[in-house]
Amino acid sequence: MSAIQPPAEIVWWKQPLDKVEGTWISIALVWSLIMFFMMPFWHIYGKQNLSSEAYKTTPQAFLAKTEAMVQQYTVRTVNTEKGPIPVVKPPPGSDVYLAGRLWQWYPLLEFEKGQTYRLHISSLDWQHGFSLQPVNINTQILPGYEMVLTVTPDTDGEQTIICNEFCGIGHHLMLGKIYVTDGASMEVGQ
Repeated sequence: MSAIQPPAEIVWWKQPLDKVEGTWISIALVWSLIMFFMMPFWHIYGKQNLSSEAYKTTPQAFLAKTEAMVQQYTVRTVNTEKGPIPVVKPPPGSDVYLAGRLWQWYPLLEFEKGQTYRLHISSLDWQHGFSLQPVNINTQILPGYEMVLTVTPDTDGEQTIICNEFCGIGHHLMLGKIYVTDGASMEVGQ
């Protein structure tokens, strides 16, 4: 017999299981079952996982819908290092369009607290990630697809939109805002 070759007569699956091995296998099995059942439970009862809809679109068609919304509901513009960006305040219950493009979210949005909106999000160029902070809503945004989230803001103030999928050299600058107000337009000077 040598240390390099296993014993010829032993079949490993026929050997008796040690008590410590059985304990760890049992712990791993129970934990995996808990995690398996927590995924659908947390999807249903967790607030951060919104059920969404997805539709096929083209970047040109989505940009046209976004520009039409911007033309109709712009309340002011905010000056940034990328230039002026419109702030759009659509009526509650309406469809709202948000476009991701290198390296910004367009336009900035203003919602009323407690009102429900259908937020349509799409990318005009690359894959982006939509992460709304501090609410912690996350979804992938792909060109050619329109993701629709039903959102009801429940706190006042600014919420930041972050791209959480690496989209190129300006990825770290891809920030957007959602201003949540009590109904009156919020003045922001930047």
